Amino acid sequence: MWINGEPAVFEGQLKRGPTPVDTYYDEVDIAPFLKKGKNRIAIQVWYFGKDGFAHKSSGLAAMAFECQPLGLISDGTWLVKLDKAFERTNQENPNYRISESNIRFNATKGDYGWTQPQVVPKGFANAKVVGAPESAPWNNLIKRPIPLFKDYGIREYENQDEIPAIATGEWITCRLPYNSQVTPLLDIEAPEGLTIRMQTDNFDYMGLGVASVRAEYISKEGRQAFESLGWMNGHVVNYLIPKGVKINSLSYRKTGYDCTFTGSFDCDDPFFNKLWKMAARTLFVSMRDTYMDCPDRERAQWWGDLVNQSGQAFYALSPSAAEITRKGMLELINWQRPDGVIFSPVPAGIWDAELPDQMLASIGYYGFWNYYLNTGDRETIVAVYPGVKRYLDVWGLKGDGTLVERQGDWYWGDWGELPDRQLLFNGWYYLALKGYLNMAELVGDSTEAGRVSQAMIEFKKAFNTVFWDGAGYRTKDYEGTYDDRAQALAVVSGLVDRDRYHKLLPIFASSYLASPYMEKYVLEALFVMEAAEMGLERMKRRYLKMVTESPFTTLDEHFNDGERVTVGSNNHAWSGGALTVLSQYACGLRPSEAGWATIEVKPRLGNLHHAMTRNETKAGVVAVVVKKDTSGMDIELTVPPASNAVVHLPANYRKVIINGTPAAADREEEGFLVYRLTGGIHNIQAGGVGR
Repeated sequence: MWINGEPAVFEGQLKRGPTPVDTYYDEVDIAPFLKKGKNRIAIQVWYFGKDGFAHKSSGLAAMAFECQPLGLISDGTWLVKLDKAFERTNQENPNYRISESNIRFNATKGDYGWTQPQVVPKGFANAKVVGAPESAPWNNLIKRPIPLFKDYGIREYENQDEIPAIATGEWITCRLPYNSQVTPLLDIEAPEGLTIRMQTDNFDYMGLGVASVRAEYISKEGRQAFESLGWMNGHVVNYLIPKGVKINSLSYRKTGYDCTFTGSFDCDDPFFNKLWKMAARTLFVSMRDTYMDCPDRERAQWWGDLVNQSGQAFYALSPSAAEITRKGMLELINWQRPDGVIFSPVPAGIWDAELPDQMLASIGYYGFWNYYLNTGDRETIVAVYPGVKRYLDVWGLKGDGTLVERQGDWYWGDWGELPDRQLLFNGWYYLALKGYLNMAELVGDSTEAGRVSQAMIEFKKAFNTVFWDGAGYRTKDYEGTYDDRAQALAVVSGLVDRDRYHKLLPIFASSYLASPYMEKYVLEALFVMEAAEMGLERMKRRYLKMVTESPFTTLDEHFNDGERVTVGSNNHAWSGGALTVLSQYACGLRPSEAGWATIEVKPRLGNLHHAMTRNETKAGVVAVVVKKDTSGMDIELTVPPASNAVVHLPANYRKVIINGTPAAADREEEGFLVYRLTGGIHNIQAGGVGR
């Protein structure tokens, strides 16, 4: 949108689908762009015209505008035209999952002069009124629940000096500083009718014939500048410019979700520092309208991915990132099928299939409840609670007390090897009950809370009776080695009692079946079992080549040899669970009361000598710096003013000084001395008696 020739919104509107039939709208403050007297408002509308894995098409192109203070609405007095400068490209076109199309702009047929107030618009006619904004097929208009996308401005490429002044007819590779969401620009001098192609290194999707978006430009005579407005992502932007064209400049505009990297992590092992930063970069490039599994192949809000992503965001990104999780939660429940089943990705026009394990993960302890723990947003939990209950009612138990095997529409489990699916589903179900119990208590449904609490006791007993074989957990007909993922879910959910931890550790030392998606839970399980050194060693083993040998700034979808992946994406945010584990467990920071009102501090450095993490939370800045040597541990802890902290120190550290004063523990718990602190900055020295 341009107002008086000035860009007021670079990219507005969200992909359609707050519910299967309703539509989002934007609210924009236009006052700064208005002047006294006559004003020109010019809006470019892009109608996708097709469904996708992240968009439900209305089936009719239209635009609605309302400015109540000015008494201005979109009606038949508005001037409109179909801009025939935009054309279809030839093959290759984006794969069916993506709702956007390639963009070709033919400069011989038009330009953007119509956006300027001094230009008399030609070829325009009065608009056709096709219905009230809240009539079919748009129905209820729901205010955009996330910020407008952030425009970082136009930037030069990293290798700007290598861009030729005259095109040779060969591809020109322009490097970005890291994997980014960008729109490419050019400023050239050329004859009329030449075709210029723009695409990132992710366009051909690893050479698998699964195309992403690209752009084309048809030149007019003389000097001309153009920006292709459909965003794409990658590590480089490639331009194919015909031989002899004069290149004045090639550049790009970076855009993205409106949040910032407020989080940080650092330790004495550079490997983990790089892994954390790669995970944070992958997270950010995989969020825009929604969290995405990847921004090139699908742009789809798969909820198994989102559970991992939302957890990372609370340690890496500013609090505004929580709004995209809230949006996803409401969409997931608002798209619930009449039979009670929920499914993802949504919004979607070509998908309605349930992945049962991902759906159990979404509504459970690591999904909906983790959002509440970090935000304290009770209103959203109240809104989704009935839908969660309806979905859990879809599930049933066998006579032995374990879960009835529901295959749903896609009986998945994990992309890793040999998933023990039924065992995994039992773990996810218990985590769903755990989250649901907390929700029931929060909303005041005491009857349901009592029922679920008793059901969890009985389920845990049945799980351990049916699946435990003396050395690990497995289903009766599972023929592979013990599934590391399933053991991990049993640990982190609380299905396993501490006296069995030592029997499970050999499994985690020998079983490497998990994909990066499920590896997060395996690593977390090791820290929960107080095997931090083993957890860090496994983390390094699993991610080593992806971090040290990969040419990318983002993480791959699968564990691989660090080369260009032959299956999957090189920017897949489900792979970033290590970020959460490093901040939440190695550094030991997590909310134990909603909105970070109470913070658990329980560092587990393993073989690290120092580590730190910080981020802005809803309560304020939370940070910890931990240094450890053979004699003890020093901690500098930042607690928001209105929050409290519960600090866990190894029980062998009997001499503890807090802020210069010897401190007595509040209690001893499972090998740790526990201290309670109020808001502020605290210095803690802990060690043996002789320290």
